[in-house]
Parts: sequence; C-alpha cells; structure tokens
Amino acid sequence: MNAKPKRRTVTDNGDTSEDLVLVTLIEIGEDLSPLVRHAFETGRPEPLLHQLRNVAKSKEAEIEELCKLHYEEFIVAVDELRGVLVDAEELKSELASDNMKLQEVGAALLSKLDHILESYATKKNIAEAIKMSKMCIQVIELCSRCNSNISEGRFYPALKSIELLERDYLSSIPVKALRVIVEDRIPAIKLHIKKKVCNEVNEWLVHIRTMEKDIGQAAIARTSSARQRDQEMQAYQKEVEERSISGFEDLAYSLDVEEGEEDSVLKFDLTPIYRAYHIHKCLGIQEQFREYYYNNRFLQLNSDLQISSTQSFLESHQTLLALVAGYFIVEDRVMRTGGGLLEANQLETMWETAVSKIISLLGEQFSYMDVAAHLLIVKDYVTLTGATLRQYGYEVSPLLEALDGTKDKYHKLLLEECQQQVSVAIANYTFEPMVLKKESDYHANVLAFQLQNSDIMPAFPYVAPFSTMVPETCRIIRSFIKNSVNYLSDGGCMNSFNLVRKYLDKILVEVLNVGILNTITDSSLSVSRAVQIAANVSVLERACDFFLKSTAHECRIPTRSIEQSRATLTATVALKTSRDAAYIGLLNLVNNKLDEFMSLTVNVNWTSDDVPQGGHEYMNEVIIYLDTLISTAQQILPLDALFKVGTGAFEHISNSIVGAFVSDSVKRFNANAVMAINNDLKILENFADERFHSTGLSEVYKEGSFRAHLIESRQLVNLLLSSQPENFMNPVIREKNYSTLEYKKVAVICDKFKDSSEGLFGSLSNRNTNQNSRKKSMDALKRRLRDFS
Repeated sequence: MNAKPKRRTVTDNGDTSEDLVLVTLIEIGEDLSPLVRHAFETGRPEPLLHQLRNVAKSKEAEIEELCKLHYEEFIVAVDELRGVLVDAEELKSELASDNMKLQEVGAALLSKLDHILESYATKKNIAEAIKMSKMCIQVIELCSRCNSNISEGRFYPALKSIELLERDYLSSIPVKALRVIVEDRIPAIKLHIKKKVCNEVNEWLVHIRTMEKDIGQAAIARTSSARQRDQEMQAYQKEVEERSISGFEDLAYSLDVEEGEEDSVLKFDLTPIYRAYHIHKCLGIQEQFREYYYNNRFLQLNSDLQISSTQSFLESHQTLLALVAGYFIVEDRVMRTGGGLLEANQLETMWETAVSKIISLLGEQFSYMDVAAHLLIVKDYVTLTGATLRQYGYEVSPLLEALDGTKDKYHKLLLEECQQQVSVAIANYTFEPMVLKKESDYHANVLAFQLQNSDIMPAFPYVAPFSTMVPETCRIIRSFIKNSVNYLSDGGCMNSFNLVRKYLDKILVEVLNVGILNTITDSSLSVSRAVQIAANVSVLERACDFFLKSTAHECRIPTRSIEQSRATLTATVALKTSRDAAYIGLLNLVNNKLDEFMSLTVNVNWTSDDVPQGGHEYMNEVIIYLDTLISTAQQILPLDALFKVGTGAFEHISNSIVGAFVSDSVKRFNANAVMAINNDLKILENFADERFHSTGLSEVYKEGSFRAHLIESRQLVNLLLSSQPENFMNPVIREKNYSTLEYKKVAVICDKFKDSSEGLFGSLSNRNTNQNSRKKSMDALKRRLRDFS
C-alpha cells in the first residue's frame, strides 16, 4: 500500500508528431481556433478530431496514474470502512432487537404519557380561558362601575375608570367583540360626560346670574354700613377731640367688634364649574372649556349692561350696578380659586369693558337728568359700587374720575333748585320778627344755626330779631352743603372742602345775596320791611361762620383747623355790602318819611311875631316816628346797625333844618322863627340823648351820641341867636363853636335873617342895647361874608 506508482511518460503507439504539437499547444494554452478553422477549411476535420481524442486518452492515463499515486491511502480507508459497515449492520440488528423489546415494555407508559400531555394541554387552555375570563370580568366591572358613576352623576370616577380601561386593559382585551364594543363606547361616554357637565355649567350660569343681583346688593349694603360706621366713628372722634380741647377729659370709650363672617348671600356655590373644569382637564380639553366659560360670561356681562327700556335709569340703575358688582365678585372668586379657569388678564379685560360701558352709560344718562337729587342718588350708588369692588382689587379710579367730571352739572342743577327755594322763602316771608313759642322751636330755628346772641335760654314766647326767612334760608343752605359734600365725597375729588366752599360762596353770592338785593331795590319796600331786611342780612352775615363750620364738619375737617387757617367765605363781603345797601335803603326810606313830616317851609312861620310854646306840631310827629323806628330797630337790629340808623336819621333832620334856611322857598326869617326852631331842636336833642342811653348805645359808643349828629343845625341856630355873630369870622371861635358851618351857607342864611325891628313898624318896636349890638354884629358878619366871598 505504501508503493508509489511511477508516472507514465511514453505516448501511445498511435501518436504522431502532429499529436505532440497539439498537446504542446494545449499545455501552453495557445488558442486552437486557427487549427480548427484550418481543418474545416481544408475539409479534413476528422484527423483533427482523431488527434484530439488521442490527446484526451493520453490525459486520462496521466490522471489515472496520478490518482493511484495520491489516493491509495483513501482506497485503503474505504476498504476499512467496508469492514466497519459490516459491524454496523450487526449492531443495527442488535439495536432493532433491543428496540423491539423496549417498545413492547414502554407501550403502556407511552399511552399514559400521551394522556398526561393531553391533560397538560387541556389545563393550559383552561388557565388561558380563566385568565381571559378574569380580564373580561375586570373590564366589564370597570364598565359597570363607569355606568353606575355616570348614572349617579359622579363623572370624575367614571373618567378615571375609562382612563384605567384605556391604559391597562383596552389593548389586551382577549375577546375581540368585547374590545370593539369598549373601543366604540369610550368616545361616546366621554362625549356624554362632556355634555352632562356642560349642561350643569349652563344651569349654573343661569342660576348664578339670578344670584348676582342679590350678591351685589348684599355686598353694597355691607359697604354702605361700613361707611356709615366709619362716619359715625369719625364724628365721635371729632367730638372727643373737640371736648378734649375744651377741657372735658371725662370721656367714655368703647370698642366695637365687627364679625368678620361673610354674609350668607355672598356664599355662592362654584362646585359645578370646578367639576366641569376638572373633568375637561381629564379629557384634555381644558382650553376649550376655558374659552367656553369666558365667552359665555362675557356675553352675560354685555347683557347685564343693557338698560331696560321699560324703566327709567333712576329706577333701574341700582339693579344694573348690583348685577355688575355681583358679577365681578363671582369672577374674582373664580379667578382666585378656579385653578386657572379664568386668567387675570381675562378678568381685567372684562372689567375694563364694564367700566367703559358704565362710564358711557352714566355720561349719556346724566345728560338727560335735570334734577340734582337724581344725580346724587345715582352717583352715591355708583361710589358705593366702586368702594365695594375696590375691596376685591378692582381699579375703580376711572369710574370715580368720570363721576368727578359731573360735579359742575350737579351743582348747576342744585343751585337752580336752591335759587327757586330761596326765592320762594324770600317772597313768602312776612317781614315780621319770628315768634318762638317753645324751647323746641328755639332749638330748631336758632340754636341749630348758631344764630343766638347769648348762651342763656330766653323766656318764651321769644321774639327773634329775624324773620322766618332766615332759618328757612339756613335750612336751604345747610341742605345745599350736605348735598354738595355727599356728591363730592367718596369720589374722585380729594379736596372736597375747598370745592364745597367755592360752591357755597356761589349760592350765597349769586342766589341769596342777589335775592336780597332784589328785595332791597323793590319799589314797594317800606321802612318796616327795610328794617327787617337789614336785620335779616346781619343775621345771615353772622351765619356765614356757621355755614363754613358746617362745611368743615360735613367734610370731616376739625373746626380748629378752619379757625387756625382763618378760612373765610367771599360771601361774607358780599353780604356786608348787601347789609350796607339795606342800611342805605332803610335810611333813604326813613329820610323820605322824615321829609314828609319836616316840610319846614310849610310847617314853620318864618316871620312869626311871637315864639310858639312847646315846639311845632311837626316835631311831635317826628319824635313819635323816631321813637317807633328806634324801638322797632332796637328789637331786631344789632347795636351797630341801630347806631347807624339813628345817627343817619338825626343827621338828616339836621341837614333838613339847615337846608330849610338855605332853601329858596324861605325868602326871609326872623329871630322868632329861629327861636322856634331852637325849641324844636332842644326837644329833639333831649329825645336823642334819652334814646341813646335807653338803647344801651351809650355803653358801646362812649365817645359818640345821637346829639352829635345834630351839630350842624345846633351850631347854625346858636350862630343866629348869638349876641356876637360876627365872631364866626374868628378862626379860633369858629373852630370851637361853628366848625360844621360853611361860609357860603352862612352867607346865604344871614342875608335872609331880618329881625322884626327892621319891618314896617320897626320904629315903634322896643329897642334895647343888646338887640342893637346883635344887629350891628350881624350886619358886620354879613359884610365880612360878602367880602370873603
């Protein structure tokens, strides 16, 4: 087996040189196509084919020798395998015999094994079925629970059940039919829940809209009560301060504790929208619900801001403002507790819209109003609404600024109304002093306006120095102050005191003062009426301090600050002017009446032969008239006014006497006439002194007197009755005794002075030395006066 065959190198006997050439070409790899072409072209392919077969045979022999050389061991192995195959056949036979025996032994066991395998398969199927059944039962239980929650209105647990189904069960439900049903029903259930909660929200929207009016009214009422308590507390504090300043230290203090609990009306239920918003969150469509809620509430706001066409704005404004207040109280709660349901910028947009429409509505409605009280009612409720909503953080300044812009119109209407009331009060009063029969009348008409002259309570019945017009006018002015302060306070105006004072001056000057001046200039005015008007004006002038203090009190400003700042009313000057005008009018009437009595050119005999005893009759009438005038004026006029009236009357009488001497109607007069005038003047001087003392003027005007205003007539009479009248030209004597007399008047009067001795029967009259000397002195005075002129 180890011998190696030798390589055969000789060719077969049939080989030729051509075969060798062909073999060589094949071995070197030359292309045989030229030989093949040449063989076919010469028509001798068979020799070539024979040569190729010889070459093939030679190659097969070489291959065979090569195989024998290299695969001899393989052949040996194959032989050995054949031996092994025999052994294997024997083993196979033995195995088959053993297998037969084993099959016979394990047949029973195999049968049992098949049974066990079948049981295991059944068990697996049963377990799978149980598992599927349990899952289906859980799905059905969740579905049942969801249905039960929906039927009971418990939508959030129902959605949680659906969420659990979708997350944990839907993709793994083993029963296709059940899975398809569940998949189809879940969107329907979500839509059903959405519709249900939206219906609840719609019902809540309707319900809360009906409650907004009550909510707003309750909140505004609480604000009003709080404002009232604040005003009472401020008034009490002011009283305490005033009493403390006055020295009264025994003060009682109390602490009022207000319950902080919210009114039951303000406890409204927001559960439906909370639940709806939460459910929409669970559904993943919270933005849709937020938009839905915002749009619906905005529509409700616009609807609430529409005024009723069947009611006047005065009747409907409280309902409208209460709706607005309730609306924004609810929305404030929604924004703070809704968990993002309503954003702050959305609420701000709603508020700005409401404020804009309210301002526009107020401007339009105020333009239609022509009664000041109506403006005050509306404005007061608007400010209460603003104060209420300010507590919830809303910016109400634009609303208050809009109200501040209406103050001029309000005061214009208020002035017109007060002007009518003052005109009626002036027209209706009787120009007689007011009689107060009891203490309550005194409090209501005197003390209430600080018109008393003394702190001592008078005896009743008490005759006041003023007529019924004064307290009636004071009530009108006080009401004006209160209304003005009410309109200016709690609004956009910060310095209400100065504004009220401006409007107070306006009503006092343009209404009251003008009305008084019209009465003073009335052609039908009598002396008694003029006296009463003068008295009334004096009292009203004094009442200006009360009006100013009342304004400060209403504006909650301490009285001492007004006193320290020395704040005054311009109307005081105007009323002083009117008072002076009343005095002038009174004096003119008195003077006219005195002129009626003192027609000296008629009532006096200027060339009388004797001197009448007791004075002329006209002087008695003058005395009676002056006594009545002074007595009446003493009761109702202040002392300074009484002094002016008295001095004016006596001065007019004096001027009338002097004017009678100067008058062209008196061509001449004699000494008897002068002596008669002197008697009249003495009576008048005595009366003047008596009344000056009896009226108490002497205690006030210690350096003055009524007599002093008769000085010109007295000096003239003294000059005419003087024994040395030419002393008038002596500067020292003239300054001492005749200072009020004018040269021209004295010259005219002296020219008219003709003594009785100068008459037709003057030579028969008794003459004496004194008369001659006086005559000579008078003649000398006349000459010197002519020379002086």
